[in-house]
Amino acid sequence: MATKGKSKKVNEISQLNAGELQARLTELRQEALNLRLQAATGTLENPARMKTVRRETARVQTAVTAKKKSA
Repeated sequence: MATKGKSKKVNEISQLNAGELQARLTELRQEALNLRLQAATGTLENPARMKTVRRETARVQTAVTAKKKSA
């Protein structure tokens, strides 16, 4: 199922301001740390969430870089 243009998540992220993007990035990094700790202790329930968080972190970082370049 191919979609044209940006995905819904990318559109939502691109509408955030710089402060909101930094806050979201901090939340995602904290969640990634928690997931890594859960994986290390063997209590991770949803391993696919690690991939999702990693990709969303990359999306937010891309938006931060784009906003810095456009400013």
